[in-house]
Amino acid sequence: MRALHRKLFRDLAAMKGQAAAIAVVVAAGVTMLIVFATTHDALTLTQERFYQDQRFAEVFADLKRAPNRVGERLRTIPGVNQVETRVVAPLRLEVPGFEDPVRGLAVSLPEHREPMVNRVFVREGRLPEPGRTDAVAVSEVFAEAHGLGPGDTLRAIIRGRLETLTITAIVLSPEFVYQIGPGDLVPDYERFGVVWMRERALAKAFAMDGAFNSVVLNLQVGADAEAVVEALDQILAPYGGVGAYPRSDQVSHRILEDELQQVRVMATVLPAIFLGVAAFLLHVLMGRIIRMQREQIAVLKAFGHSLIEIAGHYLMLTGLIVTLGAVLGVGVGAWLADLLAGVYMEYYRFPEVRFRLQPWVVAVAVLVAAGASLLGAVGAVRAAVALPPAEAMRPPLPERFKPGLLERTAWWRQLSQPTRIILRNLSRHPLKAILSVTGIALAGALLLLGSQLFKAMEQMVDVQYRLVLLMDTHLSFTDPTPERAAREVLHLPGVRYAEGYRSVPVRLSNGFREYQTSLLGMELDSRLRGIIDRDHRPVSLPAEGLLLTDYLAEYLGLLPGDRVRIEIMEGRRRSVILPLAGTVAEPIGVSAYMERRAVNRLMGEGPALTGVWLLTEPADRPALFRELRDLARVMGIGLIDDAEAGFREMIDSTLLAFMTIVLALSVSLAFAVIYNNARITLAERSRELATLRVLGLTRAEVSWILIGEIGLLTLLAIPPGWLLGIAFAYGLNQAMAVDMYRIPFVITSWTIAFSAAGVLLASALSLLVTTRRLLRIDLVSALKTGE
Repeated sequence: MRALHRKLFRDLAAMKGQAAAIAVVVAAGVTMLIVFATTHDALTLTQERFYQDQRFAEVFADLKRAPNRVGERLRTIPGVNQVETRVVAPLRLEVPGFEDPVRGLAVSLPEHREPMVNRVFVREGRLPEPGRTDAVAVSEVFAEAHGLGPGDTLRAIIRGRLETLTITAIVLSPEFVYQIGPGDLVPDYERFGVVWMRERALAKAFAMDGAFNSVVLNLQVGADAEAVVEALDQILAPYGGVGAYPRSDQVSHRILEDELQQVRVMATVLPAIFLGVAAFLLHVLMGRIIRMQREQIAVLKAFGHSLIEIAGHYLMLTGLIVTLGAVLGVGVGAWLADLLAGVYMEYYRFPEVRFRLQPWVVAVAVLVAAGASLLGAVGAVRAAVALPPAEAMRPPLPERFKPGLLERTAWWRQLSQPTRIILRNLSRHPLKAILSVTGIALAGALLLLGSQLFKAMEQMVDVQYRLVLLMDTHLSFTDPTPERAAREVLHLPGVRYAEGYRSVPVRLSNGFREYQTSLLGMELDSRLRGIIDRDHRPVSLPAEGLLLTDYLAEYLGLLPGDRVRIEIMEGRRRSVILPLAGTVAEPIGVSAYMERRAVNRLMGEGPALTGVWLLTEPADRPALFRELRDLARVMGIGLIDDAEAGFREMIDSTLLAFMTIVLALSVSLAFAVIYNNARITLAERSRELATLRVLGLTRAEVSWILIGEIGLLTLLAIPPGWLLGIAFAYGLNQAMAVDMYRIPFVITSWTIAFSAAGVLLASALSLLVTTRRLLRIDLVSALKTGE
């Protein structure tokens, strides 16, 4: 073994604490990139394969009713490759042993073949046999929620008749990767299910013999989806078409894409922050470590070692530490990514997750970390080897002394000698102090970023379910219903207050930008549906025009006072232009709002409702649900408490799982940074501190010099850490805004205190370790040179 190799391992053994801390910094950055990039890659690959294997539709259209011969016309549209006409109908389900109301959606399967578009994946059992009228396939999430399997039965209310259905298969569908009921904000697998029946049986049950009310299409390669949508609308308009739309607007796909966008943002922004912080810290820390060995470098030069050999030695030292951190980061990152991919499978249902650790992800993470640390090492080695051996073997010349501003003040002489040493050292080495403060501030910023997201998610849910959704139950009707229905509902068991609403599908457009959503018509003085601004103050419905959620207005490029084109997607398909009266700041979902009677006027209809919001007595809900089951017009029943619980569970299982990883890595990185700073400071000044002990300073005074210097740097770093953390949090929140929800930018006293407390605790623990080491220094050995 060469002498330089022996020195390498001696150096590693001597600085094992610093090496471990630097490895943790590297591991945190590498883990962050591996987790988010690998999770995104696994979900994207799984989505693409599932869509391809099951021939997921590229264009969708719903309508009232069209004869089957119209399907032949659809096949002649330029760019269309495959067309599948079908029957889709809402129904109510009854599951044995489950008392709450259950909504269902029935989708037809071709009688004697598999669908050409939107094929189902059979997880268990067999698809219903042709000709059977009592057999269904059931979505996997619904079956799991109720413990159902092939051979079990459930009951369905179909056009007022109670039918018993036998489950023959448990299936997955690309159309319902994220299974969510119409109008719902989050999935409720117990109260909404999808079933598939053979076309003849379903068409007969809903009086759709020889007709269809839904069509899905796949396109030829290079076809213009927008042109196909336009042609489809023209053909289906006479048959009650409610607007064709591309895959990008399909509910399940859009929500999945939103989630992938958030993971993509986290895979880009968070690793960039962590690896950037790690790169900066490695540059500073490795530079300081190598500068401490300038005398050893001089001895090596004097003994004939070339500059390349010396540089290679220190680069190898750096490389070993980085390799240790990278291996740790890759292992932990791959393990966490695999766990998170499994968590996503609970909400986004695929046959399997195609998890793989991409070599390029590992390469990028390792190269960034290695490049940063090697850059720090190269700079320090160049500075050290530039000196002639004789000069480098001498300690650096003492700096020219002159009293500074602090030393000219009246209170300077009131300070103890150790305190004056602290202040004098910091004022004479401002660059080193600034770099130390910056490193600690970055650690504090990451702590604030991680903690802020937890508070933001809590506020988002509280605002939606305490200030916006003020009802406890909502009913939806199969068709627009006279407004007297709201008064009639008041006579049902346990109903204390009822308020009707009208919801209409619309396409909003401004120039080339458009968005398909719902226009919600509500009472001017609604007690059960809040509308709020950014400061959570109530907003009144305008006498003219409409309100949009601020996210939607920004997407369309609209400001209050601008005019927006509204195309109503049902009925007579009218188009109107109305002024934007203002915006509202709801954190979940996107929508448009008008006074209910104004919406009915737009539709050219009399007073009508599509649903009712209720305040009910919890004890009377079982009786209320029994009454509602007998009302044929009631399509769905939703409980706000259940929706809130489901949303919180989804957030906790997905986004907060990511944030927990971020926070844990932030804490690890903060401690590693501050501990390393303290250890290197001790190593740099051990000879000075030992000299002061020999000159008569007590152990307490010498310890105070170290504690006071690091403590002062820590206190100075906390305010800039807050500012950096606020900037990180704001940028991340803006980048993660999607249609489904927007994380509010929330900085509370708790997040500020958490960041400061985390930094102070890490500093205290680091000082505890380093001070104990200081007190055990052998004065004779410390005053000798290492050579």
